[in-house]
Amino acid sequence: MWSSRWMFVLAAAGSAVGLGNIWRFPYITGENGGGAFVLIYLVCIALVGIPIMMAEVMIGREGRQSPVNTMRALTQQHHRHRGWVLIGWAGLLAGFLILSFYAVIGGWAFKYILSLADGGFTGATASQATGTFEAFLASPWEMLFWHTLFMVVVVSVIGRGVVKGLETAIRWIMPLLFVLLAVLLGYGVTSGAFGQGLAFMFRFDWDALTDRALFEALGHAFFTLSIGMGAIMAYGAYVPSSVSITNTVITIAVLDTVVALVAGLAIFPIVFANGLEPGQGPGLLFVTVPLAFGQLPLGALFGAVFFILVSLAAITSAISLTEPALAYLVEEYNAKRSRVAVTLGTGCWLLGIGTVLSFNEWAEFHVVGSMTVFDFVDYVSQNLMLPLGGLFIALFAAFALPKSVLGNQLGLTGPVGRKLWLVLAGVTAPLGVLVVFLVTIIGLDNVKAWFAG
Repeated sequence: MWSSRWMFVLAAAGSAVGLGNIWRFPYITGENGGGAFVLIYLVCIALVGIPIMMAEVMIGREGRQSPVNTMRALTQQHHRHRGWVLIGWAGLLAGFLILSFYAVIGGWAFKYILSLADGGFTGATASQATGTFEAFLASPWEMLFWHTLFMVVVVSVIGRGVVKGLETAIRWIMPLLFVLLAVLLGYGVTSGAFGQGLAFMFRFDWDALTDRALFEALGHAFFTLSIGMGAIMAYGAYVPSSVSITNTVITIAVLDTVVALVAGLAIFPIVFANGLEPGQGPGLLFVTVPLAFGQLPLGALFGAVFFILVSLAAITSAISLTEPALAYLVEEYNAKRSRVAVTLGTGCWLLGIGTVLSFNEWAEFHVVGSMTVFDFVDYVSQNLMLPLGGLFIALFAAFALPKSVLGNQLGLTGPVGRKLWLVLAGVTAPLGVLVVFLVTIIGLDNVKAWFAG
């Protein structure tokens, strides 16, 4: 068990706060109407993200096992079709696949702590910053070293168990993450372009809310809370029975959003102070931001602080990605957690070598169409498995679990509460996830035409 509600909040928030929060969400907020986009995003969080996260925590706490065994036990107990167990297996596999490439990008963040700290970007030009990143990607051995170091850190944490490992790490990492974010925010305020960054992110520009912006808000609302991969279900298994799932999930969603917005307020003033354009994606995270810090007083120090922040966010997300598979293997084979952690970490590390080589030696090798190994693993896990996992988690919670579970876990004993839950978890959230899935697979224009016709 988590020792307290707050520890679960920190753990789940750590799972949710990742590279996408620190860079992608602030960027899409600024590009799509600022404060207007935030309002739409919060509505999407309320209608899609929070109901599915509540469902996942509820299922995890009801089953009290790994996602696979939780789904197996609940289907047997309530006489449901065994096919529902695939939810657990899909989450386990998705987490494993995502961690394999997430650890590679986490290793990039480790590398850039040193690159910024030793003044490698001080006074650098745009071409130099780009060249440094491209040279790093072209070196498989250097990438492999940092990938290995990141996996060693993650395995050393998860192998120690829930209290000694997960709780201890999160108890230190999450407060440190908040402190570093506050320090960077203070530095951003003094950069000379804080007003420009503030206007970029929080202006209310309703004209910028295009159809694509609405779908981006919906998609990010689903992906940002780490739902659909079994991590929250696994964490939910450790939640004390006395904790309110509804209040706790809302707290996690708010904290996740606040971190993303504050990260934008910390970084974009620094970017604008140097006349740079805000960019999107992990490549620009390792080019634009180092370049911006390199032009400012004490930029080497605060740039290193920024990448420590990115590394901590990556570690907490990576820890949660391992938990579904690790918990299942410990239960199934009655094995020592530390031994399973090493075995699982080694498997992820080996699969991650494919991602490492996708940027250099295997850059011309395509698994399907033009997809490299990295592109393929990323696409299958994040664009196919996570939306489908979230969709069926919501449907299982809404229609397959009896009213007694809703009463015990969510406190929904009255007809009004149950009907509201049925609408959110059984209709609104699944439809939202289905739209995200279709937009990803067949494209926005085709989805609009399909709904219109």
